[in-house]
Amino acid sequence: MADNREYATGKRKTAIARVWVMPGKGEIKVNDMSMDEYFGTGFVRQTIEQPFAATDTRSQFDVMATLKGGGKAAQAEALRHGISRALLIVNPEYRLTLKKAGLLTRDPRAKERKKYGQKGARAKFQFSKR
Repeated sequence: MADNREYATGKRKTAIARVWVMPGKGEIKVNDMSMDEYFGTGFVRQTIEQPFAATDTRSQFDVMATLKGGGKAAQAEALRHGISRALLIVNPEYRLTLKKAGLLTRDPRAKERKKYGQKGARAKFQFSKR
């Protein structure tokens, strides 16, 4: 089992996904739970399965992942990024398909730091003339 699985890391904001992809029947386990158990049902499932839909490999691979940091939405996107990178290792011919779908690009957006002398990153303290 350990010899035919591929590993990749996916990231989004402060969420990090360690992903192992192996031949199987389409099972996705996250932190030793099923995907529905961890994320609940809904839109998140569609986000996570995007790489499989793009490459037409929906029920060919099992996924085992450990997620850390961020919120559920960022974790789902980090998992999607990790799955995409792992599929690329499995078959380099998927590169063009995944690249066109925008699944190989790490989303660089992150929270801007708070500046000193200000209320937040951009918000200033209220000015009072008198």
